[in-house]
Amino acid sequence: MKNIIEAKDIITRFGQKVVHNKVSLSIKEGEIFGLLGGSGSGKSTLLREMILLQNYQDGKMSVLGKDLKSLDDESKMALRTKWGVLFQFGALFSSLNVIENISFGLKEYTNLSKLAIKKAAFMKLSMVGLSVDSAYLFPSELSGGMKKRVGLARALALDPKILFLDEPTSGLDPKSARAFDELILALRETLGITVVMVTHDKDTIANVLDRFIILGDKKVLFEGDISELKQSSDENLREFLK
Repeated sequence: MKNIIEAKDIITRFGQKVVHNKVSLSIKEGEIFGLLGGSGSGKSTLLREMILLQNYQDGKMSVLGKDLKSLDDESKMALRTKWGVLFQFGALFSSLNVIENISFGLKEYTNLSKLAIKKAAFMKLSMVGLSVDSAYLFPSELSGGMKKRVGLARALALDPKILFLDEPTSGLDPKSARAFDELILALRETLGITVVMVTHDKDTIANVLDRFIILGDKKVLFEGDISELKQSSDENLREFLK
């Protein structure tokens, strides 16, 4: 499998504070990859850099073969249509109903007819396990789990190659969290999509991620899979299994 995302010696600073000091990683096409680390370790910052919401000061990062530092505005916009993002709390538009939220990207970035957009949005609604009955509800009428699924459907609307998830099971009860994990696995199987997620959910780490990094002390402390982590002699790293 080829690498779909590569980062080499990334340095990130906020004023005098260094968040990343020569962070490197590679993410393969079709895998579910995790960004792990304690609070303040820079995992969400790294994800934001991958999706062009945050700048890094030094190093090189490429997504889908494109060097992020070398892109002009038009190229950035074209690249953004090739990934979908689910933010931590869904980030739905409160004034739009479910189907309008899902349709938003299709209206903005395609020339599809209204009927084609509606059909595509309902297909994505079904894909994330929501019924037609929920299509005309507003975000204030949805449970936390439903909001996440609507956000996921919106992230999938443009048939992206990469799906970025920021703490996707945060705020969900255990049953809803495990159902969401199963949905992510099913989508990867069905769509062959690459998934990159920030998470601290131990069940997600153990049962969903193919590989992950653990960030700490401004660098990558570990890169590998769960079996490799279990064999680590570093007690602090093995805390992520508990």
